[in-house]
Amino acid sequence: MRSRTAQWFETKVRYDKTMEDGMPKKVIESYVVDALSFGEAEERITKEMSVYISGEFNVKAIAPATYGEVFFSENANDDRWYKTKLQFITIDEKSEKEKKTNVYYLVQAANLNGAVKNIDEVMGGTMIDYVIASINETSIMDVFEHNATKVDNTSQAK
Repeated sequence: MRSRTAQWFETKVRYDKTMEDGMPKKVIESYVVDALSFGEAEERITKEMSVYISGEFNVKAIAPATYGEVFFSENANDDRWYKTKLQFITIDEKSEKEKKTNVYYLVQAANLNGAVKNIDEVMGGTMIDYVIASINETSIMDVFEHNATKVDNTSQAK
C-alpha cells in the first residue's frame, strides 16, 4: 500500500460506450484527478480520457473531493474504490474528555474486507488511535495522479 496526499477532484465523464452486445450506450462514469483548480481538473480528465475513449465525450461535473489522501493498492485484483470515514480519537487535555475527529480517505480494494485490511495496513504504522466509522463502495472507475516531470541532471549545463 502507498498513500498520496493531494488536492483531489471527482469528475463525471459522459460518452458512448460499446456494450458487450456491440451496441453503443451513453454512460456517465466517475473518475478522480489530482489537480490544483477546476480548470486544471477539466484539462487533466480530458487528457486522460482521450487515451481511452474513441469519439466524443463531455466532462459533465467537477467537484472537490472530501478526502485529501488516497490509499493505492499494489494488488492488481483491487479494482474498486471505497470512501472511508475514520474517527481519530484524542483526549482533550483541559476537560480530559475523549474527542473524535472525522477524516475521509479513498481506499482501493477488491472488496469491503480488503478495504478494512488496507486501512489497517496504512494506519497501523501510525500512533493515531482511530475507529472506522463507515466504508462505502463508490462508483469511481479510476484515479489519475499528477505525474511530476523528472529533471534529467545529465543534460544540464555545467
